[in-house]
Amino acid sequence: MKIAFIGLGNMGGGMAANLVKAGHEVQAFDLSPDALAKAAENGCTTFTAVPDAVAGVDAVVTMLPNGGIVKAVYTADVIGKAPAGALFLDCSTIDLATAREVAELAVAAGYEMVDAPVSGGIAAANGGTLTFMVGGDDAAFEKAKAVLDPMAKAVIHAGEIGAGQVAKMCNNMLLAVHMIGTCEALALAEKAGLDPQKFYEISSKSTGYCWSLNDYTPAPGVGAASPADNDYAGGFASALMLKDLRLAMAGAGTAGAAVPLGEHATKIYEQFVEAGNGGKDFGAIFTTL
Repeated sequence: MKIAFIGLGNMGGGMAANLVKAGHEVQAFDLSPDALAKAAENGCTTFTAVPDAVAGVDAVVTMLPNGGIVKAVYTADVIGKAPAGALFLDCSTIDLATAREVAELAVAAGYEMVDAPVSGGIAAANGGTLTFMVGGDDAAFEKAKAVLDPMAKAVIHAGEIGAGQVAKMCNNMLLAVHMIGTCEALALAEKAGLDPQKFYEISSKSTGYCWSLNDYTPAPGVGAASPADNDYAGGFASALMLKDLRLAMAGAGTAGAAVPLGEHATKIYEQFVEAGNGGKDFGAIFTTL
């Protein structure tokens, strides 16, 4: 299959490489010359203009920073430039309204489209073990699965278009709340006289079990290896967690949902990022305790 991949950042670069490994012909675009050079090393054919990258392809995958960019790229450079009938897969994490608007424009122009945001982070993007949450009709999902499988450990049909974005915003709001709670518990254990490693050994096998504790322990030298052991470098940037939390808060407002812990988590990450910590892994919230 010939696939255009638009957006070769920390996530997109590894994703595109895995499509090449699976035998697909990948036509890649990014604004960064360094990202294009790395993509070429990984077997992609690179382009410096989106319309050239999407010419003659069977599918277009986008991994872009925000909804405004997603809309601009699709309306100006993808819709009407990609071949009629091509499948569009937007793997960006964006607001629900934009996801639905872009999909409506694509469908009206004769294309099929899914929203397919991801969970798993940079390591999973590089390793081909992402989880994709896919919104779209049944036919589009089945076609999308063939494109997503080489990059994934799981590809889950969440529902109609936009459902993937709903799943992502809910998942990451939950993750933010879990992480803050995990950090508080680890800090409390230590200050109350319990070795944090012992707390990890106990709670990770008790009802405190959660991904943030068991698989991504935010305290340096405790539990599972994580960015905490590298001065919180790499991983999932706190600024990106804040972006996702703000998307969740906007979604909650539209849906009329009460999310008091989500709101409090957003305030905590706002303060942390505003203090200059946006580039640190989101587990670095531990350092505020």
